[in-house]
Amino acid sequence: MKQIINIPPAATKRVVIVGGGFAGTELVKGLLKTSYQIVLFDKNNFYQFQPLLYQVAMSGLEPSAISFPLRRIFRHKKRFFFRMAEVTNINPKQNEVETNIGSLSYDYLVLSGGVTTNFFGNKELEKKAFTMKSVSDAIFIRNAILENYERALDYETDEERQPFLNLVIVGGGPAGVELAGSLAEMKKFILPKDYPELDFNKMKVYIFEAGPKILSNMRENSSTTALKYLKKLGIDVQTGIAVQDYDGENVKLSTGEILKSKMMIWTAGVTAKRTRGMDEKMFGPGGRILTDRINKVQGADNIFAIGDISLMQTEKFPKGHPQVAQVAMQQARHLAKNFSKIAKGKQPVPFKYIDKGMMATVGRNLAIADLPGVSFKGFFAWLLWSVVHLISIMGSKNKVFVFLDWATNYYVYDPSLRLLIKPKLRNGEA
Repeated sequence: MKQIINIPPAATKRVVIVGGGFAGTELVKGLLKTSYQIVLFDKNNFYQFQPLLYQVAMSGLEPSAISFPLRRIFRHKKRFFFRMAEVTNINPKQNEVETNIGSLSYDYLVLSGGVTTNFFGNKELEKKAFTMKSVSDAIFIRNAILENYERALDYETDEERQPFLNLVIVGGGPAGVELAGSLAEMKKFILPKDYPELDFNKMKVYIFEAGPKILSNMRENSSTTALKYLKKLGIDVQTGIAVQDYDGENVKLSTGEILKSKMMIWTAGVTAKRTRGMDEKMFGPGGRILTDRINKVQGADNIFAIGDISLMQTEKFPKGHPQVAQVAMQQARHLAKNFSKIAKGKQPVPFKYIDKGMMATVGRNLAIADLPGVSFKGFFAWLLWSVVHLISIMGSKNKVFVFLDWATNYYVYDPSLRLLIKPKLRNGEA
């Protein structure tokens, strides 16, 4: 007999949301103002602020500073139910979702599960490279970086130590650029004090970008400025070069060159998470789900997709909207309003994206900002980046902690989170 998830019958229509990220949580907030019953599924019981994952990986912030319990966000909210579960299958004909904890019927289904790292079919890269899509990934990177320096001390010669000091970042988007900048500052201000026996002049941080430039979604002058900042910080940036393979120590480049490194972080691309039960015709490039202008999945009557997983083709965005937080949040707010219209028997309104610009930080006082009609750089761009991200963090307590950490690190630059903490399994193995 099929297990049915224990949720009270809906007195009104039920909206099931898959994914509690930027899009999912914003949609719940909007739907709380309506009469719908809301059910949210997510494999984690917390919301995470992904733009600052790199600071957790670089020991700059605590994991809890960018995470917030979903149950606390929606505490005491009527008609809202959360279940920690992964959706494994969708039955559109039965209006039912199947999860690892049971099945549940829906009147409307909204897919907002986000995207995962795209290794373009290379299974060896997938096994050996580090990714940075979750808090767990960030902690894993932090542990691996610190452990590499500890292990480097076990060797006598520079040649033996070098693979532990080299760090390769694949992808020149915001994640790769911000990660590299943070590593450069650690190399300059922190690591020589922690590991005086190692020569960090020999530490090499590389960015390999297969495309012609870094930060390809930003204006040309912003990309050029970011490149200058990175080179000023000592980062070796190589564009037009792809990483073809990696075995845990040997990085094979498209030029034929082999680079020695014990750590490679992959930020080069994303692909949408597939869910069984949906027709192949519903998927577009990158595995994204094709939707119409109101975010309804093409070929479905009551299934919607928002955020990174959604591919809405318009005249201005023929390849779909950028996979950034602003798109996800704007689509979520708009869909919530459309659901309210649907409940009142009114016609839904097409979505129109309002581009508020893009920003990226390379290091302290070094940032670029592309806003509508204007670009600027340096301290004021860095300050704006800091303010926008601080405001966007969930929870007043988290905002205070992040502000204090940033303020302290700005003047002292010696964060105390360089802890090598590994989970211990029941059999005693790490």
